[in-house]
Amino acid sequence: MNLVVLTGAGVSAESGVPTFRASDGLWEGRRVEDVATPEGFAADPALVQDFYNQRRRHLANVRPNAAHRALAELAARWRGGFLLVTQNVDDLHDRAHMDTPPAPGFELIHMHGELKKARCTASGVVCDWTGDLEPAHASPHHPHGRLRPHIVWFGEIPLEMERIERALSACDLFVSIGTSGAVYPAAGFVQLARMAGARTVEINLEPTQGASLFDEGVYGPASETVPAVFSAL
Repeated sequence: MNLVVLTGAGVSAESGVPTFRASDGLWEGRRVEDVATPEGFAADPALVQDFYNQRRRHLANVRPNAAHRALAELAARWRGGFLLVTQNVDDLHDRAHMDTPPAPGFELIHMHGELKKARCTASGVVCDWTGDLEPAHASPHHPHGRLRPHIVWFGEIPLEMERIERALSACDLFVSIGTSGAVYPAAGFVQLARMAGARTVEINLEPTQGASLFDEGVYGPASETVPAVFSAL
């Protein structure tokens, strides 16, 4: 059986990672346009680098919760294809899988990038990065490049979309966890899975606007619902 799981901010919120955008349209008190667009980076690189430096430092203060651990435990015993796609830019899934190594056939994709990586603006080379980035941080990968956060901003294409779509077209079960289901292309994953004949399950704090597209809905805190659903699976 081939499984595709999509996770969003609701999975990491209980670990103390702030959700992307509040109801007032701000992200951690900043306009999204200022800190999550190429135009914002071009206009004020110091502001953008400092914003992500703070997010990166904050990762030292958070730990994987029961939802992350339940997914890692499932990956360790799953004997089919298992693609975990996360919209989160934190490293909590990665840490959970380091503690509980997955079985062969498991893959993890950060479709919106990763806080602990940086990207060269000239060459596109991505490298591990755990420290701060300066406003015009010189890139070691190109003489005319500088380093920027390896984050997919508004107006940019999410990562590994072809791999994700191939997996969705061949999956038997699709589970969406802790995501609003309102932002494309991730909001369209359930339709792709349904076209493949997969069973679809939504796990969220409350029903999303796309809840009717799922065969089943399980609602409540991720740290409670995810372990319960996957222990039964």
